[in-house]
Amino acid sequence: MEIDLFYEMSVPPGRGADEAGVFRETIEEIALADELGFGAAWIVEHHLMPGYSHATAPELVLAALSQRTRRIRLGHAVVVLPWHHPLRVAERAATLDILSGGRLELGVGRGFSEAEAALFGARPEESRARTEEGIAVLRAAAAGPITAGGRFYDLAGVNVLPKPLQRPHPPLWTAAVSPESFRWAARQGLGVLAGPFKPWFMVRQDLAAYRAAWRAAHGEATPLPGQNPRFAMTLGVFCLEDGAEARRLAAPAFTWFYRMLLEQTRPVMEKLRAGYEYYHRFRRLAGLLGHAVSLPMLERLGMVVVGDPAHCARRLAALRRAGVDRLLCAVGAGALPTALTRRSLRLIAEHMLAPATRSAA
Repeated sequence: MEIDLFYEMSVPPGRGADEAGVFRETIEEIALADELGFGAAWIVEHHLMPGYSHATAPELVLAALSQRTRRIRLGHAVVVLPWHHPLRVAERAATLDILSGGRLELGVGRGFSEAEAALFGARPEESRARTEEGIAVLRAAAAGPITAGGRFYDLAGVNVLPKPLQRPHPPLWTAAVSPESFRWAARQGLGVLAGPFKPWFMVRQDLAAYRAAWRAAHGEATPLPGQNPRFAMTLGVFCLEDGAEARRLAAPAFTWFYRMLLEQTRPVMEKLRAGYEYYHRFRRLAGLLGHAVSLPMLERLGMVVVGDPAHCARRLAALRRAGVDRLLCAVGAGALPTALTRRSLRLIAEHMLAPATRSAA
């Protein structure tokens, strides 16, 4: 199992860094993670979410990281295809792949925020169809001139430049929440990015459904070029030598993060929309979490791992045995001072990364 990092680029009150400082500290933390041997660093794309996420242009942050790092893979988590013309996504992804020397992991999705969709003029009922067509454009653009038009984008005959270094294209992932999205991702040959607001008992069911759908669609054969049969999940993590200190410091940070996360998802859960019915069914559990969110509850639900290195290593090993391929760790949830985050990164690397990975750093 690869251990990665996950960044919302939060600017919470009391963190001790302003917006510019968060950008600077994020780049420095990922540069350290590159030296320590972490697998990848993933940056989200969100808009209109002050405090919770200021990552409105993740491709620019990833471009900066491509020049500050040498080994760590760079994850875009995710490009919301209904908001972006897929030709521009293909161009920028290929450019990032070149700048990073072939280290891009490209996540795509259809979005969940009604406010963001309205901002970009996207129609939620078209989101899945636009996402499917956008993925087809990305694959065709990397291969050569696009040979066919589509319902939303008529790009037949267009030869998108540049071409990515990775062939046939960078690994493709999709954000997934509803059970149908996991099955759809398997049929599409995509890796899945699960979480961060679903309890582990639900993610475990999603993992089983994804593996079953992959076998039904593709059998047990070696994946074809361009297919990505991997399952990744996001998890809040904080590790210090003293487990009691880790819990004391992490409690307000993770409480703040998950309350903010639930506030961002609340509108889509409360309003029944075509194509987003699962979010509506999820609203009762989310309501309970929102009223009683605490570190012990988050731990019981398997949404965070906090403690000393031995405790954290046991919990991460259990996820590896369950079949998780990549673990995207929100270390400190972006709500703790960078000095604490860096302490935690070093301990995770020392106790939880494979020796071969550490020696390569």
